[in-house]
Amino acid sequence: MRILSIESSCDETAAAVVEDGRKILSSVVATQISEHRLYGGVVPEIASRRHCEAINGVVEQALMDASAGLCDIDAIAVTYAPGLIGALLVGVNFAKGLALATGKPLIPVHHLRSHIASNYPQHTELEPPFLCLVVSGGHSHIVEVKDYTDMKVIGRTRDDAAGEAFDKAARSMGMPYPGGIFLDKAAENGDPQSFTLPHPRVDGSAYDYSFSGLKTAVINQIHNASQKGIELPTDDLAASFRKAVVDSLTENFFRAAEDLGYKKLVLAGGVSANRLLRRRVQDYCDKKGYECYYPPLSLCGDNAAMVGSQGYYEFLSGHTAGSDLNARPTLSIEQSYLSN
Repeated sequence: MRILSIESSCDETAAAVVEDGRKILSSVVATQISEHRLYGGVVPEIASRRHCEAINGVVEQALMDASAGLCDIDAIAVTYAPGLIGALLVGVNFAKGLALATGKPLIPVHHLRSHIASNYPQHTELEPPFLCLVVSGGHSHIVEVKDYTDMKVIGRTRDDAAGEAFDKAARSMGMPYPGGIFLDKAAENGDPQSFTLPHPRVDGSAYDYSFSGLKTAVINQIHNASQKGIELPTDDLAASFRKAVVDSLTENFFRAAEDLGYKKLVLAGGVSANRLLRRRVQDYCDKKGYECYYPPLSLCGDNAAMVGSQGYYEFLSGHTAGSDLNARPTLSIEQSYLSN
């Protein structure tokens, strides 16, 4: 089954053709990073306008790269939640128009579910059940993936997401947007023991996260040093901050795996590209004899190939939509389209 998939939840306009949920025939991404970098973050109105400008060309290129026409496509999948509402609407309405014009089934896909599915094309042997740490700029979840479309959140951030904390801390260190990537690179050259930073915990919730206090602590440290005319060693501060975030992420993730008996651990989301996080989870799994999976770097960020992969399993579960499909800025990963 060949699925044409579309992603426009934030600042990447993407399209792909995926076969049977596991084979990527094409994947095209038009990024807006250079424009949003001028403002230090994503400007929703600009993102929506750029999606409108790029989406037709991106879809055409995805079909061309796959050596396919619309007649060769069996279904159309699209990210409909969660994300920036204006950005989502561009992709949803484009997909609805294609589905109406071609008579193809329309598959609504949850953005975080597709991030988890970004592991499937690389690791064709990976099947549920498994425990997944989904970490991105807007989300930090520990998810029980019981089946391809049956998921349960057992831990989540109570405030800032880990990716947001990385980006805000990096911006305070003078790094360009998106800061998390640059902070990760700087941290590779620093001493993670140079600065003492808090490791926040949520009382009464063993698997939940809180990153706002950690983010504030590093920002205050930078501001205090600046007021005193002290120049902090950026690489050391980046390494110390990265360690504190990864310590928090993995401590709860590993505790959940032990408590719930999972021996198959998976990473997903933009922050799954973080080098320390990958090493920490891989080392833990190697020590325990567990299975460890994370997506290739090309599929860590937002892309449409992961939408096509998850869309395949949503289709098999009967999750299709009609012309009344609407975008949703917020929606739990636990909710399937039929249960909305």
